[in-house]
Amino acid sequence: MVERADFESYYGRPIVKAPAWEATDIAGYFFLGGLAGAGSVLAAALQAGGAHRTAAALKVTSVGSVGLATAALIHDLGVPSRFTHMLRVVKPTSPMSVGSWLLAVYGPVAGAAAASAVTGRAPRAGAVATGGAAVLGPAVATYTAVLASDTAVPAWHGAHRELPYLFAGSALAAASGAALLLGPSAETGVARATAVLGALGETAADHAARRRLGPVAATLREGRAGGLMRSARVLTATGAALALLSGRSRAAGVGAGVALLAGSVCTRFGVFAAGIASARDPVHTVGPQRARLAADGASAAPD
Repeated sequence: MVERADFESYYGRPIVKAPAWEATDIAGYFFLGGLAGAGSVLAAALQAGGAHRTAAALKVTSVGSVGLATAALIHDLGVPSRFTHMLRVVKPTSPMSVGSWLLAVYGPVAGAAAASAVTGRAPRAGAVATGGAAVLGPAVATYTAVLASDTAVPAWHGAHRELPYLFAGSALAAASGAALLLGPSAETGVARATAVLGALGETAADHAARRRLGPVAATLREGRAGGLMRSARVLTATGAALALLSGRSRAAGVGAGVALLAGSVCTRFGVFAAGIASARDPVHTVGPQRARLAADGASAAPD
């Protein structure tokens, strides 16, 4: 019998075409959308608990973040009309269509909540807007994970079940960091708890994603992505530890905020870089396919 041939792609060319996305625009878009969405949820919780100054700061942060995220998306699209053209139809099966409508609805609602908090006017309308932004916030923070995993990029699609939870944990850690950085120490009780929760959630989702990816997880350990993901783990863990001390030290709160925000940035850029690396290496495309075929053949074989 002829021995099984080793895999080689045609002239070493990638099988899957890597997305033609600029890292600064799209990875930044991932981070800013997460910060905005989770910030609105945390702002609503803080306002309900009486932490009005920190809640107002997060509302302003959220509307600023979603504005920058939209600008980054439009910049990557190249022509502003390409964004508005996506609003001509509603296509629930398209993550891009759903995401475009989320941004279009969430932005004005988050803006109304921030305007009311800053000016002190229309408090009832501001409360309604705060609640609306909090309802839309989780979708805004995580839909980018669905958008990425809906592609054929091995490192993203292979972790399609875990990636939304990874982005959610990273977003919550970033929003908590913003609250610790901008809010007075007396109002950081909730943010300290959510910082630890976000860090634990991100770590657990990252571990689960690596297990599911198998050999493809090498893209999260090597090269630029590996360095970013290692930095993210160190920064997030440091930020969570400092968050526990922030109730007694303003300096610890500032340090925690900076570390958590930086860790979230590294996570988004690391996941982005891992996806691009996995698409460029044909082994990460064919390897999982062969593993699935082998598993299907073993399960279909008679006992």
